[in-house]
Amino acid sequence: MTAQIETDEHKALRAAVAALGTKYGRDYITRTVAEGRHPTELWNEAGKLGYLGVNLPEEHGGGGGGIAELSIVLEELGAAGSPLLMLVVSPAICGTVIARFGTEEQKRTWLPGLSDGSRLMAFGITEPDAGSNSHRITTTARRDPASGDWLLTGRKVFISGVDMADAVLIVGRTEDARTGRLKPCLFIVPTDAEGFHKRPIDMELNAAEKQFELTLDDVRLPADALVGDEDAGLLQLFAGLNPERIMTAAFAIGMGRYALSRAIEYARDRTVWKAPIGAHQAIAHPLAQAHIDLELARLMMQKAAHLYDAGDDIGAGEAANMAKYAAGEACVRAVDQAVHTLGGNGLTREFGLASLITAARVARIAPVSREMILNYVSHQTLGLPKSY
Repeated sequence: MTAQIETDEHKALRAAVAALGTKYGRDYITRTVAEGRHPTELWNEAGKLGYLGVNLPEEHGGGGGGIAELSIVLEELGAAGSPLLMLVVSPAICGTVIARFGTEEQKRTWLPGLSDGSRLMAFGITEPDAGSNSHRITTTARRDPASGDWLLTGRKVFISGVDMADAVLIVGRTEDARTGRLKPCLFIVPTDAEGFHKRPIDMELNAAEKQFELTLDDVRLPADALVGDEDAGLLQLFAGLNPERIMTAAFAIGMGRYALSRAIEYARDRTVWKAPIGAHQAIAHPLAQAHIDLELARLMMQKAAHLYDAGDDIGAGEAANMAKYAAGEACVRAVDQAVHTLGGNGLTREFGLASLITAARVARIAPVSREMILNYVSHQTLGLPKSY
């Protein structure tokens, strides 16, 4: 791919979203977390301004852009200290899958609301006993021969934002009539469906978006709850997972930029031995290195978004994994160095950096661990024998 210089439209989008993020800022997010609620005011305003659905089709209320534009939105909100994690889930994963593979009725029903933020959808793939091995997913869907309905049974874990969601896009498996094997399928499951149960998971992570375990006990769904072609489930699944990785990279880069900006401000102002501490290479060089790492990660994220938006799913898969890996590592290092730059102040509530230590780890763990990305690159890219 040739080098991509950011367009004037992208620069304008960055500036506008940065202004919105700054209007709310880190204090607003901290306050909503303390109150145990979602940052609804920011979410609603971002929706009214068209930022939440910037990647979705214009004919269904979106901005007509792609993941490149949506990743800018999340990165800039994060850099201002006010990220919206559900951007990764609702418009990026669920909105993309429905826009690409949903029926016309599903598009009409869901995309306008996902675009303006008035409706929200969660995404359910992870299971307690499957981990990174999606082939071990045990949530199954079977047909009711009498009605043609689907009956969905299983468990999901670490599902974000279910308490705010109107529905969850659930990854289940159905039996292939020809081979008898289970194949992945995606279903839109309303959160008020009978047999749908959610339980909050007690997390050390201090975030506005809560995590849930789901139990699906013969949840009855109409035939049209299935998204797309029953035989194309794997393709549809990865159509959502690649944007998820790209958006996770955006989330991590934004967080790293926010932490770095606070450290730079402190290093300029904090004076010891008659000079700002930022004048010393022991302080300045690690911050410069953190900045370089974040910029390199952003370049890979932009490449991944470009490939995905151009329709190159295979190329995007490789680049999205690399972007997520690079961004997660860069974020952890940037946050750690920011806290270290502030010394004891880095651990105080006043400066608000210590809580990012836990949050930064998420980018290394979710939605796929750094080790599984290294497995992917060594096997898929380098052609080495598969180790798992």
